[in-house]
Amino acid sequence: MRANQPGVLDGRKFRTALLRGMVKQDDVAAAGRRLADKPILALFGDDPGRADTLCFSAPHLILDLSKQRVDVDALRALAARAQARGFDAKRTALFSGAIVNATEGRAALHPSLRGVGPQDAVREAEGVRARVRTFAGRIRAGALTGATGAAIDQIVHIGIGGSDLGPRLLFDALKPFRTRGITLRFASNIDGADIFDALEGLDPARTLIVVASKTFTTLETRANAETARAWLKQGLGDAISPHLAAVTAAPARAGAWGVDDAHIFPFSEAIGGRYSVWSAVSLACDAALQEGAFDRFLAGGGAMDAHFRDAPFLENLPALAAALQTWNREILGAASYACVPYATRLEKLPAYLQQLEMESNGKGVDENGAALEASAAGVTWGAAGANAQHSFFQLLHQGVEKIPVEFVVQMHGLEGPPERRAALHANALAQAEALLIGKSAEEAYAEMIAAGMDAARAEALAPHRAFSGDRSSTLLGLEDLSPESFGALLAFYEHRTVAQAWMSGINPFDQWGVELGKALAKRLQAVLEGEDAPPLDASTRAWVERLRERRTS
Repeated sequence: MRANQPGVLDGRKFRTALLRGMVKQDDVAAAGRRLADKPILALFGDDPGRADTLCFSAPHLILDLSKQRVDVDALRALAARAQARGFDAKRTALFSGAIVNATEGRAALHPSLRGVGPQDAVREAEGVRARVRTFAGRIRAGALTGATGAAIDQIVHIGIGGSDLGPRLLFDALKPFRTRGITLRFASNIDGADIFDALEGLDPARTLIVVASKTFTTLETRANAETARAWLKQGLGDAISPHLAAVTAAPARAGAWGVDDAHIFPFSEAIGGRYSVWSAVSLACDAALQEGAFDRFLAGGGAMDAHFRDAPFLENLPALAAALQTWNREILGAASYACVPYATRLEKLPAYLQQLEMESNGKGVDENGAALEASAAGVTWGAAGANAQHSFFQLLHQGVEKIPVEFVVQMHGLEGPPERRAALHANALAQAEALLIGKSAEEAYAEMIAAGMDAARAEALAPHRAFSGDRSSTLLGLEDLSPESFGALLAFYEHRTVAQAWMSGINPFDQWGVELGKALAKRLQAVLEGEDAPPLDASTRAWVERLRERRTS
């Protein structure tokens, strides 16, 4: 149908009809059968207003789903399924501070760090925030001094998982807002090279070690903290307490380790590590960023919280994006998706999302303990564009498996000359277009003939130069990389992850899957250091023997 024919709605009217229930509703499975083999380009023909209909806005973000193999009826079916699985009730529970992490008997209070949630949790968060703000301000002002009286202007942040990835990404993303004269480094890996690299060239008299650990027992973090403390003692003797700070839900353990009470900043047990970047975990970043930048970051996250809390499902960016993720994984069978941010400052975003999404939703049972019939999460992977175009994009364009791609584009405030910005945007849009439209073998053949190639050679090469196209992608437009926009972006991803879990009926706030490996590592470390080995599988025993031989040789 043409747009001027009777019965065809423009994008705005179509969305109004969608929200009022005038568009035919379909169940998710039937929608999947209807759309599984339908070319995405044909969907543009079905709905001439599609580019507008499937483009949604929220604070600082635009989400374009028009190049995905989905339509309005499918989104309505997904919304109905979400409601049937308690989306509204769970959303209310999240923001009211009710227990939403059933296996650990906890609320999930990370929105309260951004000023959205139950008032008692918000007040508690604001109290810690005031302490962090003051402490960070003293560092920026040169008023925090060490054992020798020298001002602290070098910081080493020690953590792992969310206590590391979040602050690293934050510090990179907001580089234009850094405070001059303050050095910030990170260490997370138990490989000694990581902490030694972080400490290299620093002056103990001017260095603050910030240990971020929820339990203050995490093996990797404690090992790196011990190395850093020994380094401080080597340079300063025993008077090192002014050089230690801790961020933890176990303040007594931090105090017993040697951190002064004034340098211990707590956060709640109800804040998971991968949701903790908003907390005192980012103390070092707060100090290394300009005054007010971290508060602006929190405000941006709070704006997205309000949007997720209040917007109806079919106008709610995190909810719609979660529905799309569920659709691609569960209905269309995509085992993974690639996140490609076209912004150097967001280079660590794919790694951050790997932990957020796969640790939250990589579950095999639902919230009641029953085995899942379909996976709740695929594999998250990616890298920054345009570098990624010269590595794995070959697979995305011509590989057998059709892998959905999420392009993240910074729309304003890009660094560098205007022509560089245009080139960056052009590359992002071109890749999405190429995934969609492809190029036939006949088109490739004609191009080679036009360029003067021999017909036989052109015919032989045509299959190699053909692109199947019809490959789906999302374009997520980020207003800029201001602290507010970046805050909205991270909160969007958090809520998308949680909403996707609710659609699959799982708990996104526990991570029992990491516990077994931790326990076995403690046992094996003792064995590798010389203790008698308990019963081991044959392969592990063989490797223990190999490594013990090399350790003593």
